[in-house]
Amino acid sequence: MLQPQAQSGAAQAGDLADHFLGCAKLGRYLTVHDGTRFVITDDFREHDMGNAAAVAMASIYSRDPLVAQAALLPLGRAGGMAGNTRRQYERLFELIESQALDPTTVKAADHILKSDFRESEIMAIEADLGDKLSPARLRYRAFLGVVRQILENKVSPALFLEEFREFTRAVAGKLDFGIYSFCLDRIFGNPRVPMKVKKLLAVEMIEFPPMIRRELLTNLFIYPGQAHELISFTRGLVMAELEPTVVVEIELLETFKRNRLSMHDIEAGLSQRLI
Repeated sequence: MLQPQAQSGAAQAGDLADHFLGCAKLGRYLTVHDGTRFVITDDFREHDMGNAAAVAMASIYSRDPLVAQAALLPLGRAGGMAGNTRRQYERLFELIESQALDPTTVKAADHILKSDFRESEIMAIEADLGDKLSPARLRYRAFLGVVRQILENKVSPALFLEEFREFTRAVAGKLDFGIYSFCLDRIFGNPRVPMKVKKLLAVEMIEFPPMIRRELLTNLFIYPGQAHELISFTRGLVMAELEPTVVVEIELLETFKRNRLSMHDIEAGLSQRLI
């Protein structure tokens, strides 16, 4: 299981809000400050990732509704203990309520604000979030058992593919995208997983929603030591099955993840494509 990554240093904490905003501008899921993984709900369980501004950005701009809702919890509790700074938290929740991308987060922010940051209201939201996450994580662990079976050649590629499809359907909207992504990264990066299985999964990903597909495919391309056969096969799929503008978006994000382009470069490139 992925572990929350603490953000250290005042400068890093201060930059985290800008980092989240940058992710949003690129139409990405939020990543931790160094970009090594996606933010997950656990990141808000024990700490606030640096400061209130960063957590508020997560609530507003996260493309993963579960992460957006989880970010409200430490903010709500901080608001309840704010004392002289209570009004600042009220304004913060008013901002979240007016600008958050996720409708459930908007509703939860409204409830917390109207309840005057009452702990019982925050706990109710936390419990509702847990009701979504817990079954999905159990299903995730069960799927890991199937992954072990494919490593031991105990299931066929066709059966594994069916299990993957069922797993994906079961956890859609209920499992952190960061955990789902981590799972696929490990499958594609494991040399013991048959190449046929990896190619079947790549074909499946072509049909995924655009933002999810873009993140997962670029992760496949940049994974350290990734098999050239798999990269070549997947690039061929991308070129054959996707629109040219979508191909460009994937290529730009891949280059960005390799630290060869800045966010400004990508924005400029996309703007030129739209002219």
